[in-house]
Amino acid sequence: MSEPLILTSQRGAVRTLTLNRPAALNSFTAQMNEQLRSQLDAAAADPEVRCVVLTGAGRGFCAGQDLADPMVAPSADGEPPKDLGQVIERLYKPLVQRLRSMPVPVIAAVNGVAAGAGANLALNCDLVVAAQSASFIQAFSKIGLIPDTGGTWLLPRLVGRARALGLALLGDKLGAADAERIGLIWKCVADATLAEEVDKLAQKLSTMPAKALAATREVFDAAQHLTLEQALDAEAQVQGQLGRAHDYLEGVAAFSAKRAAVFTDR
Repeated sequence: MSEPLILTSQRGAVRTLTLNRPAALNSFTAQMNEQLRSQLDAAAADPEVRCVVLTGAGRGFCAGQDLADPMVAPSADGEPPKDLGQVIERLYKPLVQRLRSMPVPVIAAVNGVAAGAGANLALNCDLVVAAQSASFIQAFSKIGLIPDTGGTWLLPRLVGRARALGLALLGDKLGAADAERIGLIWKCVADATLAEEVDKLAQKLSTMPAKALAATREVFDAAQHLTLEQALDAEAQVQGQLGRAHDYLEGVAAFSAKRAAVFTDR
């Protein structure tokens, strides 16, 4: 049997998903995309999982869409062109929606190049930790396309319109240190300590109140479209829900007793 395109491992409450096409810099095929979404679904449904780490095998995180894949490869002369919009609808849109609705925090551990859809896959995660040798490339303009996998929504919100357009129009390589400096990612670390830093962060998040962390992501994203008044109303509604949950009561009790809290909501 062929090796799975997504490797899965677990340590404690942390599930690690590894893109596994290292010879192709983990570039996406339809099959790999579907397997990743399936593994994310499984992690979301497993109450033992309280944090997910997404990374790549070998020397790259993900080089984006594999342009040799039959679903996107240019058609032969005389044949109708491929509908790339349908590829997004079938594969990339549900993948982004799955990532943005995970009930636990998701960390991208970027260990090499993250280009095109691979870059935006990482940026859709809650926290991005990148090795110093890693890079981010909005490669779409080099083949006559626009940023996808949520890039049009993400980039201006992360770094502002001017930098977003610069990254998207020029398609230049952005090193991890510069990505951290401009606020595109959470953290750049030394190559030798990437695994250790990500594990430490993931283990910390796995002990925190997962339901509140997921709700924080949700209200932050929703607030981008709201007035201040509407955001205040949303805060009141969500805070009301969380205030009736176990984790709030446990957090307050642990604080009062000066002990470590044991959070279980998800």
